[in-house]
Amino acid sequence: MDPVLIGEILAALMFFGVIGFLLLGFPVAFTLAGTSLLFGSLGMAFGVFDPSNFGSLPNRYIGFMTNEVLVAVPLFIFMGVMLERSQIAEQLLMTMGKLFGNLRGGLGFSVVLVGAMLAASTGVVGATVVTMGLISLPAMLRAGYDPKLATGVICASGTLGQIVPPSTVLIFMGDMLSGINSQVQMAKGNFAPTPVSVGDLFAGALLPGFLLIGLYLAYVLFKAVTDPASCPATPVPPEEKKDLLREVFVALVPPLLLILAVLGSILGGIATPTEAASVGAVGAMILAAMRWRLSFGVLQKTVVATATITSMVFVILLGASVFSVVFRMMGGDNLVHEFLSNLPGGKLAAVAVVMVIMFFLGFILDTFEIIFIVIPITAPVLLALDVDPVWLGVMVGVNLQTSFLTPPFGFALFYLRGVAPPELPTSAIYKGILPFVLLQIVAIAILFAFPQIVTWLPRLIAG
Repeated sequence: MDPVLIGEILAALMFFGVIGFLLLGFPVAFTLAGTSLLFGSLGMAFGVFDPSNFGSLPNRYIGFMTNEVLVAVPLFIFMGVMLERSQIAEQLLMTMGKLFGNLRGGLGFSVVLVGAMLAASTGVVGATVVTMGLISLPAMLRAGYDPKLATGVICASGTLGQIVPPSTVLIFMGDMLSGINSQVQMAKGNFAPTPVSVGDLFAGALLPGFLLIGLYLAYVLFKAVTDPASCPATPVPPEEKKDLLREVFVALVPPLLLILAVLGSILGGIATPTEAASVGAVGAMILAAMRWRLSFGVLQKTVVATATITSMVFVILLGASVFSVVFRMMGGDNLVHEFLSNLPGGKLAAVAVVMVIMFFLGFILDTFEIIFIVIPITAPVLLALDVDPVWLGVMVGVNLQTSFLTPPFGFALFYLRGVAPPELPTSAIYKGILPFVLLQIVAIAILFAFPQIVTWLPRLIAG
């Protein structure tokens, strides 16, 4: 049999083998590396894989550790965990609940808006969902909200941190797409390609983020109009209205200033994402100190949580590097190139197929697992077909937000189940997220039909 064909068959089997082992419950990072080594050994036996290719891994790992852009990841995680410990989320939820309480669906509106603010200031999905689940869910259920609507709006709003900057997913994708785009452009003879930066992806994700927030608010408004019993008003007692404006000012202004300092410095070209992340980390400690929440114990717990989350993400990245080397060296990238390039419909059909594959992978894999596996395989082909890298990155980000909501392994569902009252059935949580998953699919379709929603702001900033 042709060695090229054998290599491509092994590469395809390795991809499905990884998914199979993950479904059996094996740890992600070790599954990626272990399965790749197993199929690499099979490739050696069939003479289609040279073990010397593993020699590139040390340099790649050192590159990860010395990459200045990726330093922003632990800094943004630190900022998010510190803000969560400073109880900004609790104050925002309680204040916004009072502000919108007199409206039908008011608690739903406040959850969406607070989720958007926390996404722009923390970006830690787990902490956001748990916090809103502990505070808002009991209040919504006491007010007579439909459990499905209450759980759905909390889960969906809590996952906005995956696409609203400063998203750690966008940082990794920006770094990956930058390198891939440079390689693709040089292969096409363009030795001075337009660089792709994390700042470009942040700018490109702003309007899609607002689009998702608008769709969520529109759905809550739709329910308030068509089914008032599902989201009744929660009038605020007159004595609590006296200091409401002061409470709104105190709750909103500090996080808004931090968001402007971080995102404004990046989009304005004043600071790199890493520099802005350091400003955000220091700003989060200042906000915690202003609330008398900064102590050695809080700082210690924040550092440990940051190290845990960062280590998890980077260990997955190291395992994905082994997978990438074996897959590419056995000819898997050629197989993907031939498949996507020959699809009827050209580059748009290729992007649509990749989006569909990623959506269904989101049912069984985490966001980081998908981008570390799929982006290195598919992005070179799509960029070679002249797909805009910023548009592609943001489309992937919006698409993979659904991975937190889709069963059976939607982490947002697990987070909320862990803090929801025991009498709330799990089926209500699963049913509640369905409309919001459909809204995210609508958002993907809108961005697919109108790419300028993503590309307009980065081009405007670039002049």
